[in-house]
Parts: sequence; structure tokens; C-alpha cells
Amino acid sequence: MPELKRLHADHAPAVLAFELANRAYFAASVPDRGDEFFARFADRYHALLAEQEAGICAFYLLVAVDGSVLGRFNLVDIEDRAAHLGYRVAQHVTGRGVATANVRELCRLAAARHGLRTLRAAAARRNAASRKVLTKAGFVPVGPAEPADLSGEPGTWYQRDLVLQPSGAPWPGAGRGPATGI
Repeated sequence: MPELKRLHADHAPAVLAFELANRAYFAASVPDRGDEFFARFADRYHALLAEQEAGICAFYLLVAVDGSVLGRFNLVDIEDRAAHLGYRVAQHVTGRGVATANVRELCRLAAARHGLRTLRAAAARRNAASRKVLTKAGFVPVGPAEPADLSGEPGTWYQRDLVLQPSGAPWPGAGRGPATGI
């Protein structure tokens, strides 16, 4: 059963394989990371780990039983109990609720593990799937996203206010954990 795990150094080969295998798929809905990203992947990966260690970001992977990466779910620019949410899932698991379930789980972790109270995410107008995931995960549109926010594309900012659930209380969406639909 796939599991949402914190990013660590040993994940590097699986993350690179995930990005390479899904590059064309991702480029159809978000700007391509470019050849430089792949040429300097090791340096960038170490920088991500340093940002996570410093508490600036928290990176999670949806890892399959075989160790392959099925998705990336990130909390970036953590400050003042708020962060930006970013995510991407492998093409072969789309349309099964994987992104929605894991965005919900990351919202739970953001509050419970990281003490966050607000998450924001920007979605490009042409990325209907991402807008749908955010809405299903409890985010609401809060205003336009400038092209500079989305690598040159217009879009919308979404926000979700998080509430830490009392001990033993079910989290909204409970029962639809990270492995839903896989």
C-alpha cells in the first residue's frame, strides 16, 4: 500500500525517475522544469533537503510498495504558521483520487506535525485537474494568481484554513486515506 513519507536522501534516484518518466505529462499542464533541472538534479535535491532541515519547507513523497514515487506533495515557504502547497502525481495514477486524498492528508500533517493554520496553492487556468483537486480537498478560491506566480501563466490562488482536530476526533475526509483508488 502506498505511503506518504518525508523526503530523505535515499529517495533521490526514485524522485529523479519519477520526474523523468512524467516530464512530458507534467509539461502538458504546468511549465516544464527544463533541461537544467535534470542536469543539476543532485545539487537541487541537496538544496531541498537543506531547506527541509532548516524548517523552510516540508517535502513528502507518495511511495509505492516497490519504492517508486507516485507523487510529490510539498509545503514550501513555511512562515507565520502558513505555507504554500504544491503537488504532482504520476500520470498512471491520475483520475483515481490519489492527488485529492494525499492533499487532504498533507493538510492534516500540516496542522498536526508542522503547526500550520493556513495553506495556499496557485493553479493555472489551463490546469482544470489541479483546480478540481484543490476544491475537493477543501480549498476555496481567494483571488487571481499573477503569471509571475505560475511560471508565466495566469491562474487562481486557493486557500484552506486548517483546524487541528481534538485527539480522537475524525479528520474531515477520514476514511479516504492516501491510498484511495490505487
